[in-house]
Amino acid sequence: METQARGLLETEALQGRDEDAVASADFSSALSEEEKEELKAEFIQLEDEITTLRQVLSVKERRLAEIRQQLGMNLMSELKQNLSRSWHDVQTTAAYKKTQETLSHAGQKATAALSNVGTALSRKLGDMRYSIRHSISMPAMRRK
Repeated sequence: METQARGLLETEALQGRDEDAVASADFSSALSEEEKEELKAEFIQLEDEITTLRQVLSVKERRLAEIRQQLGMNLMSELKQNLSRSWHDVQTTAAYKKTQETLSHAGQKATAALSNVGTALSRKLGDMRYSIRHSISMPAMRRK
């Protein structure tokens, strides 16, 4: 998260292989004392400028976050907007429409089939109830 707060600038001037390459090179013998002093001064100035730029960037990123908050543009709302947009894009594709039609048709057929099974079961249960009532009353009629 801290990396995001600092933006795209690196926190270290040199890293990894860059440090190794600079460390192995010996430029000091080719430079006069005056050139070394000028380079040191330029080095210090560049470090100061980089620090200043990081500070300015940090302030601007904080201001951007404040503006986003004031506009109601937080991470969650952006995510919801992106998901909404993506879902809309999916729904407008031909493949989605064809799949939706197919599934809708299959759903209607399944509903009709289940309805028929329910009706058949109701009839069978009704017949069984009728059959049980009459079979219970029949022995009583035979004894008389």
